[in-house]
Amino acid sequence: MAKLRSRSGVTGGAVVSAGRSKSHRAPLAKAGALDNKRLSMSEATQLFTFLPYLLSITSNAVSGRIAQEYREQFGLSVPEWRVMAVLGDRGPQTQRVLTSLTLMDKVAVNRACKVLETRTLASRRPNEQDGRSHLLELTDIGQAMHGEIMPLAVAMERHLFRVLDTDEVAQLRSLLERVRDTAGDLDGPSTDSGNFGLL
Repeated sequence: MAKLRSRSGVTGGAVVSAGRSKSHRAPLAKAGALDNKRLSMSEATQLFTFLPYLLSITSNAVSGRIAQEYREQFGLSVPEWRVMAVLGDRGPQTQRVLTSLTLMDKVAVNRACKVLETRTLASRRPNEQDGRSHLLELTDIGQAMHGEIMPLAVAMERHLFRVLDTDEVAQLRSLLERVRDTAGDLDGPSTDSGNFGLL
């Protein structure tokens, strides 16, 4: 009887095992079919002609090249330079406004501001219009660095867009502004901070 139970147990185990194997294979086969379907759909849409994708990879390529210069010459990350660029262009701002103007999330802006303050490139002062917040502004050192970087940024812009003539650059800028205005309706807390754009 014990022997019978043993054989029964082994046989039962084999059946269960086989049953599990089949039940696992079915979803995997189905998933594989879906993956193939997704690939076919991806190929059908021709990813490299999909404008949002082209905008994204172009922005990453350009910002990566510019970031290398900022890092090597001034020790700045792209978020730090973006905050500095806004402060240099628009003057003192609250972190909330900086978050809106740079399209970076609060954490990225806060981190960038702290680095700029630590390096005495920016400083805080009370916001007279709102006692709950502070204004961040460039220090004399920060303004001097901003003055050094801007000519470099302009020169790099010319170099990167040298393949376009003056009218094409103006048209590209106009088209990007129109697309940006349309996409503005999608801005919100979920804005991706990992993609820092051209600056």
